[in-house]
Amino acid sequence: MKVVVLCSGGMDSVTALHWARHEHAVVAAISFDYGAKHNHREIPFAAEHARAVGARHEIIALDFVNRLFSSALLKGGGEVPEGHYQAENMQQTVVPFRNAIMLSIACGFAESAGAEGLVIAAHAGDHVIYPDCREDFMRAMGEAMRLGTYAGVALLRPFIAMTKGEIAATGDRLGVDFAHTWSCYKGGARHCGKCGTCVERKEAMALAGLPDPTLYD
Repeated sequence: MKVVVLCSGGMDSVTALHWARHEHAVVAAISFDYGAKHNHREIPFAAEHARAVGARHEIIALDFVNRLFSSALLKGGGEVPEGHYQAENMQQTVVPFRNAIMLSIACGFAESAGAEGLVIAAHAGDHVIYPDCREDFMRAMGEAMRLGTYAGVALLRPFIAMTKGEIAATGDRLGVDFAHTWSCYKGGARHCGKCGTCVERKEAMALAGLPDPTLYD
């Protein structure tokens, strides 16, 4: 199947890109620059991995998100909270309906590019705080994409039932260099080591039994 992959440059989406290269024909990888504090750190890694798999890479700017939406993840928002990813305060990092917006745009792009599928790296660990990462939402969005396109574009979510540790193990088997991925929501010179995504990244590496190549403050 010809597919487009949503690839932010994080460890999950980069793994999804390499998974897609093995399972399908990757037409393109798409990254969204929506004003997140860490977009400038992760998108270059998405471009790097797209080149590695021989895929076209497109960056789509969504300037209105930072201007109109409320989230600590955005440049216009407050401080990124620290603590475990599943803690209640991490709800501050939710960008309202983000995946729905991105999937809608990516679906139109996929059909225009001649792809029959769209790959997203949503996983089980996202379900706790992100409503638009849960399988109920993904199933409904997938049906909308299928019904709303002549190509019947399918939403592929290979990691939806996997933990981040299992994704790390999968990426390792696929030869993913996790040193060339970005997780930290703060977007500094190095990973902060304290925000929810940094904590989750450390846990994933440990659960997968992998050495963590990440440089933390």
